[in-house]
Amino acid sequence: MELMVLQLGRLQCLIVDDSPRFSDTARRLLEQQGITVVGTASNTADAVRSAAELHPDVILVDVELGAESGFDLAERLHDEAHPAAVVLISTHAEQDLADLISESPAVGFVSKSDLSSDAIRDVLRASDGTEGERVDPVSGPRGR
Repeated sequence: MELMVLQLGRLQCLIVDDSPRFSDTARRLLEQQGITVVGTASNTADAVRSAAELHPDVILVDVELGAESGFDLAERLHDEAHPAAVVLISTHAEQDLADLISESPAVGFVSKSDLSSDAIRDVLRASDGTEGERVDPVSGPRGR
């Protein structure tokens, strides 16, 4: 599904982060770069509800959602059979979270400082096995 969206047009994205400032900044950045942000959520309950209502292609999930865990949310979205690809985001370095990322059902990881439409598309291509000309991926597919 992700490959078809990548080839046919704009990705629809849901941003899940407990920082309204980051969510607003990420929304502006991604929309300027050709990704449609269909909504934002700041906690697990809102994220699950929004995913079901909005049917995004990709859900960006901060690994730290205040008192909640983005890893737990990724698992819940996977268990509830949401078709969206989950991409984990964080201010922490990927190597600091590598084991947790590889154990999660997320398709990959993008550092908040590296967030861009290209980084998201690269993770989705890597998860589909259609990396093409990518030389330096932000993150590969999950380790399952």
